[in-house]
Amino acid sequence: MTKEQKNIKTKKIGLFFGTFNPIHIGHLIIANYIVYDQSFDEVWFVVTPHNPHKVKSSLLADHHRLALVKEAIEDNLKLKPCDIEFGLPQPNYTVNTLVHLREKHPNYAFSLIMGEDNLRTLHKWKNFQEILDNHAIIVYPRVHTLGEDQQNETLSEIYDHTQISKCDAPIINLSSTFIRDAISKGIDVKYMLTEKVYKYVDEMNFYR
Repeated sequence: MTKEQKNIKTKKIGLFFGTFNPIHIGHLIIANYIVYDQSFDEVWFVVTPHNPHKVKSSLLADHHRLALVKEAIEDNLKLKPCDIEFGLPQPNYTVNTLVHLREKHPNYAFSLIMGEDNLRTLHKWKNFQEILDNHAIIVYPRVHTLGEDQQNETLSEIYDHTQISKCDAPIINLSSTFIRDAISKGIDVKYMLTEKVYKYVDEMNFYR
């Protein structure tokens, strides 16, 4: 294989990181929109075992959250589950995961998918400049609250970076935290989850 052949990117992959605790229709709507809007071959749901900025005790077991992702996307050939972080030292950081993915799939072009809220704190991520040097970042909008004008000005400056682009995906004002809280209060969340995810969560008596 020639050097030129080695450098050919055979697949464009969007990486959607999250704890997915649980995965809900908002995640699916965004991922399915972006996979077509950005002409990705696939979007991978990278299930995070432990986010350094979150309390691990609030998470379902890793295998349950991965199972929920598989249940949610099994009928969509363009959406894939990814458990690569399960085998990495914890707590793990995105920059380390990306190195492992590039080594495992040298001919894949990996881009990150994130919400505007995460973009605001990108400069605090470990080795964030290395991430920008090697990967495009696709940013989807989040619901804005009052008093964010200054933050929005900062975002405008960030979007000037050649590796960062905004995607006008639907704004979904739904979170896993909201769903967990609703379940704990006995509120039916049937239409916030896919049928199979709802059944899994209900049968396992999660979040109650």
